[in-house]
Amino acid sequence: MSAAQRRLAVGLEYDGARFAGWQQQPGLATIQDHVQRALGNVANHPVEVSCAGRTDAAVHAVAQVAHFDTRSDRPMRGWVLGANVELPPEIALLWAVEIGAEFHARHSALARSYRYCILQRETRPALLRERVWWLRTPLDTPAMHKAGRQLLGEHDFSAFRAAECQATTTRRRIDSISVRADAGLVTVDVTANAFLQHMVRNIVGTLVAVGTGERPPEWVGDALASRDRARAGITAPPHGLYLVHVQYPEALGIPQLVPFGPWAMIAGQSQRKPT
Repeated sequence: MSAAQRRLAVGLEYDGARFAGWQQQPGLATIQDHVQRALGNVANHPVEVSCAGRTDAAVHAVAQVAHFDTRSDRPMRGWVLGANVELPPEIALLWAVEIGAEFHARHSALARSYRYCILQRETRPALLRERVWWLRTPLDTPAMHKAGRQLLGEHDFSAFRAAECQATTTRRRIDSISVRADAGLVTVDVTANAFLQHMVRNIVGTLVAVGTGERPPEWVGDALASRDRARAGITAPPHGLYLVHVQYPEALGIPQLVPFGPWAMIAGQSQRKPT
């Protein structure tokens, strides 16, 4: 990076329902495409944006973090307002800060937190139709919570890895996992140092099998130990999944926003420490 360039970190939220995920893909609409185009228009030159978590198709984000390099000098407010004029309504820039050249949105992150939302009720949702996994079957959330705790710590998570996952190692460390129910909304919160492709969705599908009584809680530990994807549960749908927090060293000064308004129900407790 030349001396004339600056590195900026930005925070984003987006509704991923109509996008093919974060990462650029030829011929498909992606979050990265739109964000790079918007920021490039503000910078008046092309930019390449790297993110903390490459969310899959139809997955949402409340607190995505990304960075890019630029030769342009704009007020931080100018970056935010200018990009939001260019972005589609499903994507919004929340903040922008200048950061050291050594910062990397992905590699500097200490942990990432995802929340998966399940609506359990008899009738299908209208307002939340692309925001939750709708299940008619009542779930035993205490059993799901107990089962999930078998995944805590560092393990080989091959049993919860997508077949097309290209990660060079399948070892990950889950720092916290919890399952809660509140007025029909079941939330599964998972924090880890990093995630394999579809890892959270495969964990949720496995825990739901416990919640419906199809499987006993100890089956989750057996599936983990097997390292065999076929021994775990189904892959939960993508539209119930949210990236809700990315943790960085405090010294970096990355803003930490508390979700509000319509997100409070889904992600407002994302930073609460699970029991």
